[in-house]
Amino acid sequence: MDLEEIRKIVELMEEHGLSLFHLEQEGVNVKLKKAPDIEAVREALGGLAMAPAAPVAAAAPTPVAAEEGEEVAAENGKVVESPMVGTFYRKPAPDADDFVQVGDRVSEGQTVCIIEAMKVMNEIKSEVSGTISEICVEDSVPVQYGDALFRVT
Repeated sequence: MDLEEIRKIVELMEEHGLSLFHLEQEGVNVKLKKAPDIEAVREALGGLAMAPAAPVAAAAPTPVAAEEGEEVAAENGKVVESPMVGTFYRKPAPDADDFVQVGDRVSEGQTVCIIEAMKVMNEIKSEVSGTISEICVEDSVPVQYGDALFRVT
């Protein structure tokens, strides 16, 4: 099973509102599970009081800018999106350099990060050429299908 087939399955899950998909065939065992929408859960719980010591969700990752204080225009450029659910890694190994930094020039097909899904390290390649203007997620943070990973101008 290749990445395109998994993307199609994820799109069908989204289209039909499915939160779980499991396929088991000869040599293939794929299980995809979609996390609940935190905002929908909050709306459903409405007026229920929550203990302040128990956070509902982790804080949203903050974009990494080229220099401190530099404002990054969120609407400029093309976005490299996550093709799957998993954990985002900026480097191939803990002691290695990042695949790309803000300001680096990337070519279409160049590896820009890794997403770990089901204990498999998947190299994510840029679908566009240009200069990395923003890294939209922090290293070692969970990402969802379609999340913006990088902005390229």
